Amino acid sequence: MAPRSTAILALPGVQLLDVAGPLDVFAEANTQSGRDAYDLAIVGTEAGHITTSSGRGLIADLVVAGTEPTRFDTLLVAGAPRIRELEVPAGLLAWLRRAAGHCRRYGSVCSGAFLLGQAGLLDGRRVTTHWAVAAALAERFPEASVEPDAICLFDGPLRTAAGVTAGLDLALALVEEDLGAEIARRVAAHLVMFFKRGGGQMQFSRRGVSAPVGRSALQAVQRWVASHPGEDHGVDRLAERAGLSLRHFARLFRAETGLTPAAYVETVRIEAVRRLLETEDVALKQVAGACGFRDADTLRRAFMRRVGTTPAEYRRRHARP
Repeated sequence: MAPRSTAILALPGVQLLDVAGPLDVFAEANTQSGRDAYDLAIVGTEAGHITTSSGRGLIADLVVAGTEPTRFDTLLVAGAPRIRELEVPAGLLAWLRRAAGHCRRYGSVCSGAFLLGQAGLLDGRRVTTHWAVAAALAERFPEASVEPDAICLFDGPLRTAAGVTAGLDLALALVEEDLGAEIARRVAAHLVMFFKRGGGQMQFSRRGVSAPVGRSALQAVQRWVASHPGEDHGVDRLAERAGLSLRHFARLFRAETGLTPAAYVETVRIEAVRRLLETEDVALKQVAGACGFRDADTLRRAFMRRVGTTPAEYRRRHARP
């Protein structure tokens, strides 16, 4: 079989690992398969040097202008920390649309999904991106179905990955799709990475509870909950602490924080659980009691719903030595 022409589009300010990670996976697949399964290229918007977000440079093999988009089997768009702020030329978006129309598959790593969205390539598709910008992606491109916990998503010809290192997971999944599970397993073993990563990306999210917001009475309540997660924080008790009627408090709290009191309390408690799992070697029953959950089973269910993995698995992966 002829090598699959596989390219990564890298804009100025691109995150280096979004490019280098997938390329190394494909290159290792060539080694493990014993043939040139992939013909790799970096596509730039201009000839020569591409400055990455770390200040290091890449050299473009191809340039958008003058490159026929029908030549690619697979085209991925790498992410960049400020890609949402970039003024993307109409010509680049038109090129990307043409390329996607001719590719067997196309996709993005991390925030590269924003560029696909601007090209109209996410509409009606399930898509993922870095957890920190998933809400922004969903708001900007409402025709897309954004799944913030997914590591990788395949929808028709579209392939998308979560943040940064998830680009390796995506590339490995593409290798499995092309060359089979055995080659993909060998690639994973050689690169010392998981063949299938456990859990979703929300286990890495640090977007818990932000600084207190709203009027002073509500801020005082938020600070109390955050510093005493194990206390009884029923809505009636919180309303009493704020000096407001229960109904008025509940309505005001949601209007000024964007969360119901119950959702806020659970968010605080889950963050407290994560800190204990990361730093303390105590039984889950004790963690539940310290963080306001009725029992360990209640904690497990809430943790799975919020974080996407079990407390035991989270501790195994994230506990500090």
